[in-house]
Amino acid sequence: MKYDENYYEKLGFKCGLEIHQRLLTKEKLFCSCATDQSGKKLPINVERMQRAVAGEMGKKDKATEIESMKKRKFVYNLYDTTTCLVDIDEEPPHEANEEALEAAYLIGAMFNAEPPDEIEVMRKEVVDGSDPSAFQRTMLIGLNGFIESGKRKIAIPTIFLEEESSGIEATGEKYVVYNVDRLGIPLVEIDTSPEIKSPDEAKEIATKIGMLLRLTGKVQRGIGTIRQDVNVSIKEGARVEIKGFQDLEQMDEVIDSEIERQLNLVEISKELQKRNASLGRAVDVTKIFKETKVKIIKDKISTGVVLAARLAGFKGLVGREINPDTRLGTEISDYAKIAGVGGIIHSDENLNAYGFSESEITQLSEELKLGENDAFILVAAEKEKAKKAIELALYRAEYAIKGVPKESRSIDAKKNKTRFMRLLPGGSRMYPETDVKPIPVDHKHYAEIKKNVPSIEKIKERLLNETGNEQLAEQLIRSPKLQDYFYISEKVKSDYQLIAVILLEKMKELRRLGIDVEKVDDETLVCMFNRYSEGIITKQAFDPILRALPKNCEEVDKIIAEKNLTRISGEELREIVERAFKETKEKDKLKSKIMSQYRLNIDGEELNEIIDLLLKGVVDEI
Repeated sequence: MKYDENYYEKLGFKCGLEIHQRLLTKEKLFCSCATDQSGKKLPINVERMQRAVAGEMGKKDKATEIESMKKRKFVYNLYDTTTCLVDIDEEPPHEANEEALEAAYLIGAMFNAEPPDEIEVMRKEVVDGSDPSAFQRTMLIGLNGFIESGKRKIAIPTIFLEEESSGIEATGEKYVVYNVDRLGIPLVEIDTSPEIKSPDEAKEIATKIGMLLRLTGKVQRGIGTIRQDVNVSIKEGARVEIKGFQDLEQMDEVIDSEIERQLNLVEISKELQKRNASLGRAVDVTKIFKETKVKIIKDKISTGVVLAARLAGFKGLVGREINPDTRLGTEISDYAKIAGVGGIIHSDENLNAYGFSESEITQLSEELKLGENDAFILVAAEKEKAKKAIELALYRAEYAIKGVPKESRSIDAKKNKTRFMRLLPGGSRMYPETDVKPIPVDHKHYAEIKKNVPSIEKIKERLLNETGNEQLAEQLIRSPKLQDYFYISEKVKSDYQLIAVILLEKMKELRRLGIDVEKVDDETLVCMFNRYSEGIITKQAFDPILRALPKNCEEVDKIIAEKNLTRISGEELREIVERAFKETKEKDKLKSKIMSQYRLNIDGEELNEIIDLLLKGVVDEI
């Protein structure tokens, strides 16, 4: 932990989690398409434009309004077995998937939640293009649950069952290409209350929620099947949603970085208020730059305009760092980019580096009526784009005076910090789904489900009995590889400790080397463990086979043959040992000599046994 809990308490730190986990079902939530994403891409696609609409309260959500300002075209790739007319909003949704509902009920029970008397399907407006219909269907299936952390209970007020979004294939300034095979896969969203006390505890709770989900056996496995979002705020800041944690290892550092960002924005806000800061209107200053040598303006001015605005009282603060390599000006620029511009220029930058002349700066200062403590922002683009860009930039600059804006932010994994995605959506984007009937809940059936919730203690006991190693059992129960272990061990029915070691240690080691071992599916791993059980390969052979990323059992056998990985055992191994025995009779040197030549083909235990027998002079007993 970077700081103790007292530090976070003094800051008024609040933190809650949103965990999104795909369910392991055969069909999608509101149609009968397959969920395995194995469909073949069709030679056709669908193109759409989307706009914000009013929710059931009659208001448009500001976040969706700003998102729709991008006016991008959305292209949807279709697939033969994994997309249908429901996915592209050309056919009403079917009844909700019973298998998904059953899985969601089990998950609700796992987190001590109670279902409502009746499940209502709602539409949640989405204008980033990830759904061709511009909305996502969602339903509340669990209320007032909790999860235990040490001696504390963290409330889980809501659990939702909803549709997965489409996956992005490509993106550009004016278009986004989505793959619709993923759309509509059932997923659960588990929301904790904002009572988590520290970044370390956030990581701990997220890890435990992931563990409990895997224990149900009802969730998909692999990268991208679970996403963790974190809601963070401090006393004088605002709620910010950090989206898309894939690796929990960095969660605490990213949260600390977001706290630092909000603290710095609060300080800037206080200083701006002290200076009575205000914003000027956008002014067309194109005429000042008719003969400019500033390349990024010169390239735009022939077909566009240059707009500028005064930021009264902002001097020195637009360029103030709020995170490493991030300034207030960076955040203002991020908002302007929504309109499709490359960014903004502001007066706290090194204007000489751009090539501005003294005359241009003087004329600009006079045109904007800049005072001693004032700053300016400047945008060059086509007229309509420039107008939207400077409007959005001023919107963000106004928030700098107020404090911290409510935003959804993504993760810059290389720098362990957050970056702007969009404004935080509000309740105005929700409205009822009129094409699906409400679903009555059978509370007696739910009570039966609660009786059969998986027991962590029993699962730990099973893992300990199978692996014979308490540390491995503990690692497995907390690992995303738990269900892989269960699947493989049920098929192989032996070598449990080796299965655990390969899944937990060897595959992790290879991932760190940049080898995408997640491409090796469970059936292929079963084949590898069977080859070991049959005495065809040694433990050491798993490394080169995994590095080759086999796709099936046939490829495993081909790799074994091509890389000469077949196990040397019995009489053949005895002959090798006897030949080496003539040169040295010192055990360690003998073993080292043989293993240096046959490391991947010889089992160390068998080798030790033969060497010991030779040293005892009883070779004939082998």
